[in-house]
Amino acid sequence: MKIKISKENLLAGIQTVYNIVSNKISLPILSNILLQTKDNKLILNATDLDIGISCEVPVDIVGEGGITIPAKRFSDIVKELPQGEITINAKKNNQVDIEGQLCRFKLNGLPKDEFPKFPEFKDKEVFQLDQELLKEMFQLTAFAVSHEESRYVLNGVLLEIIDNHIKIVATDGRRLAKIQKQLKNVTKKEISVILPIKAVQEIMRNLTDEGVVSFVVGSNQVLFDIDSVLIATRVIEGDFPNYNQVIPKETTTKIKVLTKDILSAIRRANLLATPDFQAIKFEVFKDKLVVSKQTPDIGESREEVVIEYTGEELVVGFNPQYLIDYLKNINEKYSFMELLGTDKPAIFRMADYLYLALPMRI
Repeated sequence: MKIKISKENLLAGIQTVYNIVSNKISLPILSNILLQTKDNKLILNATDLDIGISCEVPVDIVGEGGITIPAKRFSDIVKELPQGEITINAKKNNQVDIEGQLCRFKLNGLPKDEFPKFPEFKDKEVFQLDQELLKEMFQLTAFAVSHEESRYVLNGVLLEIIDNHIKIVATDGRRLAKIQKQLKNVTKKEISVILPIKAVQEIMRNLTDEGVVSFVVGSNQVLFDIDSVLIATRVIEGDFPNYNQVIPKETTTKIKVLTKDILSAIRRANLLATPDFQAIKFEVFKDKLVVSKQTPDIGESREEVVIEYTGEELVVGFNPQYLIDYLKNINEKYSFMELLGTDKPAIFRMADYLYLALPMRI
């Protein structure tokens, strides 16, 4: 294989796939990036065996072929090369020559045949959604996944397709986020898979505010196509909890508050939180919400926030970070919060979105 390519295009391709490169010592090939020529394009692949990513960049092909190159060394070298054209020449002994202006590197690669094959998804229905919508769906749910390895089915987001709608749900057992949007294409198919959080984060990194994302669901993998960047991920095996059981019926008695006001108040109260004393206190009155925090040996804070509310007065405690995660991600002037009692969750609802956080003892 011999190619000529601009530093800008090559670096963009490396940066697209680099996050997935694995450092598994038992399989050195996974520390490499696969380079292959195809149809006047250079295809770059990386995988950690759970997630695979592929992208293509324009290139001048002098000789067809492929090679795998140690990802970190290759990336570091390309970053430091001067601007302009780069020539890459992979020889039969798997040595790779990398030439820039007035400088040359030699790296030892590994044969392309040793690199895991990118999965194929033949004869599968393709679903489509605006990239901006999918980005919003992940942004409003992914923060609620569990990071406890013992609860592996909660270490990802649930993706469901029912009645031409796509639904994404995440929970760690103490909070829950759920959002639903309509698919571009009509389908009668019903799908339910759990996407690992690492895959979700990589998909989010590649989504933009324009264009369409296509995805295909296989038996144990899902493939996303984002502007010719392909991301294939294994799904998490297991049964996701029945989240509908924990969602209370909507109440007409809600607290209306400026999002920026309540977010700022909670952030300030959170300054006094410690791992042993996390909870902040909400005291709800007719026209104000008192947000306070008292931490032994540290100090205390108290702040009033103006609200509109016609329900019963009550006192309840919450993990401040759970509320911050929601409030900082929404783009709404006002927040509407349902508080049903001292031992009941806080619920926020929007048109296609629901967020629920369980209370804490104070």
